Parts: sequence; structure tokens; C-alpha cells
Amino acid sequence: MNATKNTFSIKSIFNDFKEITKAGLAISVLFSSIAGYLLGVNAENPFKWSVLVILMIGGYCMVGASNAFNQVIEKDIDLLMDRTKNRPVPSGRMSPKVALFVASLLTIIGIALLYTINAKSAMFAAISIFLYTSIYTPLKTVTSLSVFVGAFPGAIPFMLGWVAATGEFGIEAGTLFLIQFFWQFPHFWAIGWFLYDDYAKAGIFMLPTGKKDRKTALQIILYTVWLIIASLLPSLGFTGQLFITPIAAIIVFLLGLWMLFYAVRLYQLRTAKAARTLMLVSVSYISLLQIVFIVDKFLR
Repeated sequence: MNATKNTFSIKSIFNDFKEITKAGLAISVLFSSIAGYLLGVNAENPFKWSVLVILMIGGYCMVGASNAFNQVIEKDIDLLMDRTKNRPVPSGRMSPKVALFVASLLTIIGIALLYTINAKSAMFAAISIFLYTSIYTPLKTVTSLSVFVGAFPGAIPFMLGWVAATGEFGIEAGTLFLIQFFWQFPHFWAIGWFLYDDYAKAGIFMLPTGKKDRKTALQIILYTVWLIIASLLPSLGFTGQLFITPIAAIIVFLLGLWMLFYAVRLYQLRTAKAARTLMLVSVSYISLLQIVFIVDKFLR
């Protein structure tokens, strides 16, 4: 009986840890950092398993800390929404003090690990945690501009991988940042659309106009176009060591048209189902784009 209770307890703690750090989200974000690292390695900065492993652990700690701080700050708000009321803190399974300790510990470990790679990686990780926790999170109940603010920390992981590989922030890392920056808008506005009613319970309005209307849908289309343009910049020859071949550029462009199709479809239908579909397509888009960039680099 005691063994069963201990097993259950350990499993519960592990599950709560995954939930408070949003493991699924953290791993998907981590994929962006890995992609950035693989794009950054070269003859002068060769691939090192040790650096990649540290980047993965440090990156998870960085994202996990941001999510944990977020859940401590929003514990009362989370209690009002169906999709968040069963999280560890609002449900009472984890006290705010424990959650705050976990967030703080992850912050220290993450920044310390990334500092062993280089100082710039640690700096960008610290900036990301600060922006997400101290500015983006409090703004969510104040203004829809929180999505704009949140796009900055959200765009750091892709570029962080390049900085970890090279120790430099230049046009290459800036381009990777720009791609993921513009991606944030159609992605999170789509989420804000199909979760509109749940967010409204907590006084959160993520959509640019505050409504599920044509103007919001039009902005989603426009930012998707900006995303496509940003994604094709590496094919134009002025992004330094970051570049893609014409074949890769065509594939990226077709991926962009695929996402644009569903953005237009949301404009036409303006339904929660169309918004959810766009969100799923946007996740596939950024992952496939990163894979195309990597494969193109190592095959050319």
C-alpha cells in the first residue's frame, strides 16, 4: 500500500511539474532553439553535443520558468477559465510558494547553464523571462497589445540557438528572430479567436480589435503575409551566412501559401473551427520551415 502511495505521489509531482512548466509547449519551443543551433554551426563554430545538450536543458528551464511564473501571477485568473482551472496552482495541488520556488530555481539553473555556452545566450534568456513574466503577463488583462509585447520573448528561442552556436547576434540571428516574431501574431490571434469565450471570463482579450470580426481576420491575413516575406529573406542574399537555395525558397513559399489559405478561410468563415485549424497549421508551418532550412543547409 505504501509503495503504491509513494508511486502515485511521485507520479503526481512529475505530472504537476510537467503542467506548471507546460512541457508540451516547452519542448516545441525547444525545437526552435535546436533548429537555430544547427543553422548556426559551421567550420569556425563546429557542432558540439555538449553545447546542444546544455542548450536543451537550459532552454527548457528558461521556458519552464516563464510558464511557472505566469501561473503564479495568474492563479486567480486561471481559476475562472475552464481550460486552466485544473492547473496545479489554481486547483490547490501546488501552493503559490512552491510554484514560485520552482520558477526561481529553473531561472537560476537555466541562465547559469546557458552562460556556460556564452554570455549572450544567458542574456537573451534572462530578457525573455523578464519580458514574458513582468510585462507580457500583467498586460494580458489590460490591452490586446500584450500579444505584441509577448511576441518579443516568443521570438527569442529560434535566434537563441544561433547565438549559442556562434556567440554572435547579427543579421542572421536577427532574421531568425524576425521570422518567429511575425509568426506569433496569426498563431496567437487564432488561439484568442477560438478560446474567446473562455478568455472573456477572465477579462482577457487577445484579439487586436477585441472582437471576432473581419478587421481582426484581416490583420491575421496581413501578418501572415509579413511572415511569408520574412521567411523568404534568407533567399535574397543579404542575410549573411544564413541563406537558403531557390528550391528551399519555393518550398517555404508554398508552405506560406498553405498557411495564408487558412488565414483567408478564417476571414471568410469567422468560426472557432476555422481559427483552431489555422492555429494547428501555424504550428506545422513554423516546424516545417525550420526543417526545410536545416535540410537545405546540410544538403547543399
